[in-house]
Amino acid sequence: MADNTKQLRWYNLTLLVFTVVWGFGNVVNNYANMGLQVVISWVIILSLYFVPYALMVGEMGSTFSKAKGGVSTWIRETMGTTIAFLAGWTYWVVHVPYLAQKPQAALIALGWGIFEDGKTIKALDPMLLQSLTFIVFIAFLIISARGINSLKSIGMIAGSSMLVMSLLYIVLMMAAPAIRGIHSATTVWDWNTFVPSFDFTYFTTISMLLFAVGGSEKIAPYVNNTHNPAKEFPRAMIALAALVAISALLGSIAMGMMFDAHNIPKDLKMNGQYYAFQMLGQYYGVGNVLLLIYALANFAGQVAALMFSIDAPLKVFLSDTDSRYVPKFLTKTNKFGAPINGYYLTGVLVSILILVPAIGIKNMNDLFNWLLDLNSIVMPMRYLWVFVAYMAVKRLAANYNAEYNFVRNPLMGMGIGFWCFALTAFAIIMGMFPKGVTLYTSQWYFQLALNIITPFALLGLGFIMPFLAKRFNTPGESNEQE
Repeated sequence: MADNTKQLRWYNLTLLVFTVVWGFGNVVNNYANMGLQVVISWVIILSLYFVPYALMVGEMGSTFSKAKGGVSTWIRETMGTTIAFLAGWTYWVVHVPYLAQKPQAALIALGWGIFEDGKTIKALDPMLLQSLTFIVFIAFLIISARGINSLKSIGMIAGSSMLVMSLLYIVLMMAAPAIRGIHSATTVWDWNTFVPSFDFTYFTTISMLLFAVGGSEKIAPYVNNTHNPAKEFPRAMIALAALVAISALLGSIAMGMMFDAHNIPKDLKMNGQYYAFQMLGQYYGVGNVLLLIYALANFAGQVAALMFSIDAPLKVFLSDTDSRYVPKFLTKTNKFGAPINGYYLTGVLVSILILVPAIGIKNMNDLFNWLLDLNSIVMPMRYLWVFVAYMAVKRLAANYNAEYNFVRNPLMGMGIGFWCFALTAFAIIMGMFPKGVTLYTSQWYFQLALNIITPFALLGLGFIMPFLAKRFNTPGESNEQE
């Protein structure tokens, strides 16, 4: 009798993880940082980081096929409950800057959808826009706490639409010179245009590349659901790498054809996706139709991502932690099943990160870029635990038997895990130095301070939790409902 749990083929898994990992914003943001030099950077990162990362995840998913807690479960099985708590806390808390950015991105998408330009939102006072962002966040925090999931379904549709639009952009832009007679905005396509300088400024931008390709650990539970994990999973990851490479490389070249690589607009991170579809519509004589479709899809996607990221990481963290490390009051649920006190904690942390930076960053474009860059610093911190878990598994290789193995030699496996860990840690540290801001000005120092304080503060809160648990938890205490 056929095993119905092993019906995923390699192409199913490829498409599943592609929608999780990749988006058009990854192309735009990294082009804004590097111009066409990003092409060679993509080749380096995809081959030396993304492929081994994804294959490590495959082995971990196969090794712990019944684990539901993801990375924190892998750590608990190999390194104990204390380290597992820190991994679980990290996985949740790195979403705080992400949650602070999503309502801002949604307002920008809505602004383009209504006004059909980026000037209105960009011209707003940062404190005013962040106040609106705060109101939007609180509204959706309340909606999420009531267990309303319809917007998440809309977000799945929007996410698929944006994927189609992203691929459509590449095809139409690459064809525009032949079909519409469009001339490339970048006029010099020589060796220097593509080869990175590998200087200090360059290394401050690589965290954005890692941020773009991370997150494949989310598909670890599906590894053993493939028809033949030992063959189909690596095949799926190779196909994934090919899809990402095609999207990244051709997307970057398409951006170079539309935006001069030697004179990149300063607001490309904030408005580049919308500029791209607005100009594409003009090239093909359809006005702002493509822009409006993309803005609507992006707005729905940002809202759905906001709600999903409020709810899912918190529930995963609270459902898979030891009561010795997390105070029980954080796990108390309301009548809708939402961990309401965890929502309150989320609201406080995100609200601080929404409002405080606007005090020292007076330009809306700079504020958007800073928050995006902060995400590229903080989010990869959770990737570090993937590599720690992998090194731990290879150290204890004799104790485990997986259907799929990326590397069978324990020493080689630990070496690859350490390489990915070291590169991620280096990128995080270098990413803390502000980009696009005049050196040694008050705003440069303010951003640098925020970039250093924020990750340490968020991680540091995790060390307080066990003391609160010891203070407030009582033996046999259970979750309560409001």
